[in-house]
Amino acid sequence: MNLSPGGNTGPVAVLRCKFCATRPQWSCRHPTRGFLLRVELAVPKRVPTLAQEWALDRAMAARQTCGQCRRRFYICLSKKLGCCLECFDGTPADPSSLMTLPAPAVHRPAA
Repeated sequence: MNLSPGGNTGPVAVLRCKFCATRPQWSCRHPTRGFLLRVELAVPKRVPTLAQEWALDRAMAARQTCGQCRRRFYICLSKKLGCCLECFDGTPADPSSLMTLPAPAVHRPAA
């Protein structure tokens, strides 16, 4: 629906797990709890600017790039290791888990 809560001041209803269904609202702290909000008070989601998208792409690239071999993976690498498994203990990386960089642009004369 691409909507955000907007002017909703509180939930119309609270969905709770089976265990907490008969208890007061504050007692249910399970992740299965959900809040139902009024759709007519919702507003469209904000669209990120190009600068925000670029910053998020750079942050994800930093999390997915090995610090030693500088290869980028599709998954986020472990902060604990600080590098990919191949650099850490020699476990070979699956070629399908590596991102391929676009080919460098070839500059040719216009005439």
